[in-house]
Amino acid sequence: MSKISQFLTFGIESECFALPVERVREVLDLRPISRLPKAPDYLLGLIDVRGASLLVVDLRLKFGFPALPPTNRTRIIVVEAIVEGATLGLGLMADCVFAVSDLDGGALEPPPSIGERWRADYVVGVGRDGGRFVVALDLDRLISTDALSGRGLAA
Repeated sequence: MSKISQFLTFGIESECFALPVERVREVLDLRPISRLPKAPDYLLGLIDVRGASLLVVDLRLKFGFPALPPTNRTRIIVVEAIVEGATLGLGLMADCVFAVSDLDGGALEPPPSIGERWRADYVVGVGRDGGRFVVALDLDRLISTDALSGRGLAA
């Protein structure tokens, strides 16, 4: 079991995911994104955040959900990941952001092991927010060089 104090919960499709709040810098409304040529579909491009360029990853596509146009609830979660020993700031586009939660006390169950189809190595654990299951993500593994090269939650 893992214990983290608080999480930012967000939605992709009908699923609820979470990241530790200490890794989240801010949550932004959607803004113009400059595309990157020949990048994988889920690497949307770059945004400007107070003079700094940040890469934006579309979590919907990264997790294998079908592409949908953004809505007025679409948000960019600005996070700090550790990639190959260096801190990397980037944006994660989510369908919506719910709230900061302690996930019913922060106690997480280990991720389910259901074979090769599910990338459990990107998951810290499963918690609950009220009666809803929440998948707590391992940000560094999700954003690792291997992960950015094309592998999502679905193997």
